[in-house]
Amino acid sequence: MLDLPPSSPSPSSPILQAVRASQEPVAAEFAATRFESMEPFSVLIAPTFSHFFTGIILIMVVDCSDIIQEAVIESSTIKFVPSIRSGSYADIGLRKSMEDEHIRIDDLSAEVGPLFRCSLPSAFYAVFDGHGGPEAAAYIKRNVMRLFFEDVDIPQMSEINDIFLEELENCHRKAFLLADLALADECTVSSSCGTTALTALILGRHLLVANVGDCRAVLCRKGQAVQMSQDHRPSYLPECKRVEAVGGYILDGYLNDLSVTRALGDWGMKFPDGSPSPLIAEPDFRQIILTEDDEFLIIGCDGIWDAMPNQHAVSLVRRGMRRHNNPQQCARDLVMEALRLHTPDNLTAIVICFSSPDHSEAFPPPQRLRFRCCSLSEEARNRLKSLLEG
Repeated sequence: MLDLPPSSPSPSSPILQAVRASQEPVAAEFAATRFESMEPFSVLIAPTFSHFFTGIILIMVVDCSDIIQEAVIESSTIKFVPSIRSGSYADIGLRKSMEDEHIRIDDLSAEVGPLFRCSLPSAFYAVFDGHGGPEAAAYIKRNVMRLFFEDVDIPQMSEINDIFLEELENCHRKAFLLADLALADECTVSSSCGTTALTALILGRHLLVANVGDCRAVLCRKGQAVQMSQDHRPSYLPECKRVEAVGGYILDGYLNDLSVTRALGDWGMKFPDGSPSPLIAEPDFRQIILTEDDEFLIIGCDGIWDAMPNQHAVSLVRRGMRRHNNPQQCARDLVMEALRLHTPDNLTAIVICFSSPDHSEAFPPPQRLRFRCCSLSEEARNRLKSLLEG
């Protein structure tokens, strides 16, 4: 159908009725014309007669299922490669001491050198939330490059395929378990001291999240929060069943005095002979392929997530990115918001952006209407002219 502008005659007018009755040949000629737009379209005829006298008509791209079937549509898939940048912020909160630590490496290849060569953008981030003292979290942070990259056999990447990703996950699992054993042998860390740990490894479009404890990673996908890790708490039914299956017990939401069921360290609660323990250091993993819909990733300790839902945090950061496009400021805003909501814990947040730092991307321009001039045959021009003149 031909969509007439608001200033056109009413639907009951003789002119419009005549147009509807006689438009088929004209619409067919319009449909036979090749359009360059990638969107569905219909025809909007300007009421100015001079357009028809010159044989030129403006075509405005809007929705119309009739004509799109006749148009030739060409599309191409562009591989998304993230432009990685990040910011972080930490605060002691209402606690007497700070037991949180974090790592932020935007260019992993430059940091580890020949141990891991990657031609794609690569990055590594981690949050460690200590308990029973700051020593365990501080030790893991000091030794993170050795524990997670030097002491494990990082697979060399010729291409990122399923085999490589499986080897990488196994390598990361080994790193968590080695870090746990290292705390058992470290004389500066007591047996009642431990830490939760969450890491995020980015290789090109691939994101690998590993988690032990209740730190959390949340992805923003087109403005919606997507949780990328599972909190290992006694209230989580699979963890509760696992603990009870090996002889542990949970009382008032705690495993002994811990609010988590997985952690590095805390060797006073683990069996040294390798038999299953209620408290373990085995990480959970989640892998995804990033797309242009994925805007940023938030990594935070439980002090952040106990204060606000995932969507609240994602919306807060997204508003901040649209205002100032600064992940460092967004991380600070998250911590300040958690403090405003009276969280009693230490606070750490990392915001990792996957988009270009170009400020124009923070304020995407509205879609522009696409116009094209189309020549009509003399017969079509005469038919339109006679219809409009009555």
